Amino acid sequence: MPENKTSGSRERMREILGVLKKHRAARGMTPEKLRMILEDLGPTFVKFGQIMSMRTDMLPRSYCEELSRLRMDVRPLSFEEASDEVERALGRPLGELFARFDRKPIGSASIAQVHYAELKSGERVVVKIRRPGIRDVMERDTALLHRVSGLLRIAGGTGDAVDFNQVIDEIWAAALAEMDFGKEAAQAEEFARLNADVACVACPHILHRYSTESVLTMEYVDGFSVDEKDRLEAAGYDLPEIGEKLAENYVKQIVDDGFFHADPHPGNIRIRDGKIVWLDMGMMGRLSVRDRSLLKSAISASVRGDVNELCSLLLAFCDQKGPVDRQRLFTDIDALMNRYESLDLGSMNLLDIRNDLVAAAERNGLAMPKGVSVLGRGLVTIEGVLGTLSPEINMMQVMVNHLSSRVIEYLNPQEEIKKTLAALYQSGKHIPQIPSQVSELLKMGIRGQVKTNVEIGTTDRAERSLDRAAGKIAAGLAECGLLIGSAILCTANLPQCLPGVTVPGAVGFGLAALLGGRLAWEGFRRKK
Repeated sequence: MPENKTSGSRERMREILGVLKKHRAARGMTPEKLRMILEDLGPTFVKFGQIMSMRTDMLPRSYCEELSRLRMDVRPLSFEEASDEVERALGRPLGELFARFDRKPIGSASIAQVHYAELKSGERVVVKIRRPGIRDVMERDTALLHRVSGLLRIAGGTGDAVDFNQVIDEIWAAALAEMDFGKEAAQAEEFARLNADVACVACPHILHRYSTESVLTMEYVDGFSVDEKDRLEAAGYDLPEIGEKLAENYVKQIVDDGFFHADPHPGNIRIRDGKIVWLDMGMMGRLSVRDRSLLKSAISASVRGDVNELCSLLLAFCDQKGPVDRQRLFTDIDALMNRYESLDLGSMNLLDIRNDLVAAAERNGLAMPKGVSVLGRGLVTIEGVLGTLSPEINMMQVMVNHLSSRVIEYLNPQEEIKKTLAALYQSGKHIPQIPSQVSELLKMGIRGQVKTNVEIGTTDRAERSLDRAAGKIAAGLAECGLLIGSAILCTANLPQCLPGVTVPGAVGFGLAALLGGRLAWEGFRRKK
């Protein structure tokens, strides 16, 4: 590391230790004390607190509620600093660019702040300005956070339960995305394109002529914040209708588009002219086609109570830290399903479901992918918005209804027919081999060469499943033996009841038919 960076890091470390000493961090931590420490430490730590405020799976709820206040009251840049950055980025004096540029920002965050302005044409805009030097500051602070991550566990006594290094990496990735205004502009345009056919949804259009990597100029959006219930009602809006449309659109972003707003707090959602206007496209989440398919299947399996499928989907969805005890995973997921099966969808809480699933996954050596972590935070945040705006709307119910209404659209009849024919063809190819395989299996059994590997579980359910499986195997072998033995008896010189069929052979075939019928009936009854 160059000497100037090293000395800068040392100086910053002294500042951090000074702030910790000022707030007497060594004497214990409280939610309010942690918030004040992060505010005093500056933008990187404010961003850290903002992200941690959404991690109820990591911090106690009291800490999360206090840290959520970090969204507001971040100390702004001076007007001189802001105007200098705009002029540097756009290459022209402020007076030549704008007819009006307000000195006081309308919003100030850890990475950027926003000013109201008007173009020479009279168009009203907002100008988002990145804090000068913020990338270097956050890069240095992120490295320092990694070095002192062990000390962070004092908050709430989390011990080893919280991987703060993972959270710090998440902060840096989110910060890099938010600092690139060119990327934010592209994401805003992608969002507008994906929602072009949704009459009740909009986002600000970007003015590229007045935008660079560090300055972003976009349409000014007035109207009401989504949490201003009294003003919305006074303006004649139907709050349940807004909540329903908001929830439906967010589900569409996740399930249909795989491109969703990752920070849908009230400050980023406005109501204007009967439309829901999404702001700040700096933090967006993406889900691949595979992840969306797995998510749809997981929701469907949860509603049906299919524990086996849900376990398989979790194994496909998650990253495995090591060997997975499938029996324990099944038991944990089965316990979760039993806990929720008595609840109707309308009373389910996504935060509780997410926390329970994450805990079950972690107990079994599974880690949720980063994209899913972003999705979980987004869902919990939007559920909180709905709880304030229209408490009767349940996000889980909306998601299930959305999937149910689109099930026909998701099906491609031609593809389904092709898959079915291919499966029948593959099965048909193996039919001629069955007699020889059965004969070989019987010979191996007679010679004592058949080996069966069985993992014995300790639960009654597992024992009952093993008993049923053993019974079916024995019945199947008996069925095969009767068929083969009857066929052999038909070749013997014995009295015949039909041409080519001896009396003992006919009896054997009859017994085989009865046994086969019983097996088929039991299989049909269990499926029902």
